[in-house]
Amino acid sequence: MVPIIPRLYRQDKWMGKHQGLRLSFSRAEIVLMNSWMPVQQIVYHMLRYFIKTERLTDCADISLAGTVSNYHIKTLMLRACELKSTTWWTDDVNLVRMCVQLLHNLAEWLRCSYCPHYFIRNRNLMENSSFWTTNIVARLMSVDETWLSAWFICHYIIKCSHLTPHNISRLFDDISTNLKLQNAVSAVVAWRRENSLLDLWEVFHTAEFLIAADLYRHSMITRSYVCWTSELAQIDSRLSIYCLALAFLQVANKLLLSSYRDIEELMNIMVTVCGPFTDPRRYPNNSTCSVMLSLNTGAKLTKVVANKILPSTMSALIELSQVYLYKAWNYIDFDSQSVFRLASVYLSVLYYTTGQYQTAIDHCRVVASSQDHSQSSTLVVQGDILPKLDDDIDNVLGLAVLYQYMRTSTMNNQPHHSQQVSVFTTKSFAHYLLMKYLPVTKYRQIHVMEMSSTDEFKQYITCINVSSQLFIGDVLLFQSVCQLLQFRHKPLWSNPRHTRVNAVQFVEHVTPADLVEFLQNSAVEYLTTYRQLLAQDFGSVATIVTTDFEALYAYKRGDYQRCLQLSTQNVHTLLYAVNMPDVTTHPMFIQLFSNDIVSLTALILMVNPRCGRKPHYIRTSQLTVSLYLMTQCQLKLHHSVTSLAQTLEYIEVAQRRHSTDRTMDQLTLKLIGRKAEANITFVLTRFLSDYLTL
Repeated sequence: MVPIIPRLYRQDKWMGKHQGLRLSFSRAEIVLMNSWMPVQQIVYHMLRYFIKTERLTDCADISLAGTVSNYHIKTLMLRACELKSTTWWTDDVNLVRMCVQLLHNLAEWLRCSYCPHYFIRNRNLMENSSFWTTNIVARLMSVDETWLSAWFICHYIIKCSHLTPHNISRLFDDISTNLKLQNAVSAVVAWRRENSLLDLWEVFHTAEFLIAADLYRHSMITRSYVCWTSELAQIDSRLSIYCLALAFLQVANKLLLSSYRDIEELMNIMVTVCGPFTDPRRYPNNSTCSVMLSLNTGAKLTKVVANKILPSTMSALIELSQVYLYKAWNYIDFDSQSVFRLASVYLSVLYYTTGQYQTAIDHCRVVASSQDHSQSSTLVVQGDILPKLDDDIDNVLGLAVLYQYMRTSTMNNQPHHSQQVSVFTTKSFAHYLLMKYLPVTKYRQIHVMEMSSTDEFKQYITCINVSSQLFIGDVLLFQSVCQLLQFRHKPLWSNPRHTRVNAVQFVEHVTPADLVEFLQNSAVEYLTTYRQLLAQDFGSVATIVTTDFEALYAYKRGDYQRCLQLSTQNVHTLLYAVNMPDVTTHPMFIQLFSNDIVSLTALILMVNPRCGRKPHYIRTSQLTVSLYLMTQCQLKLHHSVTSLAQTLEYIEVAQRRHSTDRTMDQLTLKLIGRKAEANITFVLTRFLSDYLTL
């Protein structure tokens, strides 16, 4: 349903405030139009252009309002694509003849004042006939192939030629023969094919800025992020990767300006970014439900980490699962001890899954040594969101479900007390995990009979005996351990079932600064991937270096040697390039830049705040960014005067290659030029002073 004001009442102020509603089928129309053959899409475009140019639509002349609209043309094409055979479109293709026939069909609709809606068959899209309708019918019926061919040459093809270089457009000065006309049109088509890729490259430039500006202006939520990525993926998959990088940057920016509490929704976005594996339910807005959401989300992230569902985002998943679980771990309320124990168990599972065995044991010991045996019915270990730690847990969960099913069936639907079957009490499960973890570490060689006499097993027995509440899963899990101890004469557990996640270093408490660094690094990785994809497809029309964001981030981290290496390579590649990408200094990206670039951007916006809405003023070329980083790193690493003098020559070349209206480029180049000159002057002056002293 979309709002609409009836055409007859568009000038009425009251109706302007009290809109009606109508059904919209735009999504279905897009699906159908995307399925059209190229010839059908071209015919649709030609019909719309003809109707609009001849001022037959209501958007062209107010006096003809209510007669023919673009929606009538769309309906005409939808019906033609459905009713006419494929051979009508493909055999002996003649675009002009097709357009003539369809224009005559439109004239018949106008004569009868009846145009059936494509989706609602009993809905008539035509208004009552009038003098103007009769006039339009006569004009449409008089159109034939000869007249329409001449019309398209004069009003369409020649107009298109005005967009081409002079050597091509002048070919239309003489089209007196078919051969001359064909040669002129072929020249336009060839030029268009050569420049279409460059035009698409420019579209990507504009889209990058508009996407960043819109995401920054409107606070992103999980639903809007999903909408953005799904829609952009349909347009071009590369833009969805770019949007993913922006999501990381936006969360990092919010973390720099606020606290965890203020960015909970953005953290949920990060979970969505890493994959559609969390429960879509939203808890009510209160602290208890919020902490349960954090616990469940962190546990589900742990499950994905263990199963390696999304290896490309593994580090992100681990960091996020830590954030959610530690958020619950630090929870303070009337039931904070229960929350603390449950969060500790889930953290233990996470650390064990990622190979941090001793840390996993420490978390389990805290829960197992607790003297409080009470258990909240809502704060239990959810078996269905646990990763696959071992076969025993899986078997116990399966047996518990089978037991509940058989119990329900045998009672023949009589009233009974239902039990939770896929859950475990926190403390008993912690004892089980200790029994599991210890053989993997220092007790790896302990055999079954030796394990049965350890303090850990005795404490496990005590926990089961004194617990005020036990679930089916607790009993079955304890029985499985007892049977293993009684009948098996080999180590209780061998090597972990999963493979340790390599190159992952955990911090016990993730700070906002740690998370910001992780998010910025992730954003740079996705921006680099985005650059690489652009280079593959647009490398023939533009010179694209793929390491500009990587160099920026290396400089921000203080890795000047790496930054100098990357930026020097980029300068040599870009110095004489005709087309190259820009790097925007939009507020979402500003966190990646140094203070100099931030100050220059702020200076431009102070002089003219409206520049922030124009990408031309707050972006700089890859060459300028690379020269800035190269100069700064040379200064910080105390390079020789010779290397700085060479860089000054590069800066002068870049100043000539950038137009004067490229404000950000010119200011940045002037800044680093003066820095290099000042350093050279200082070094030479000191050298001369030392020489004269000697």
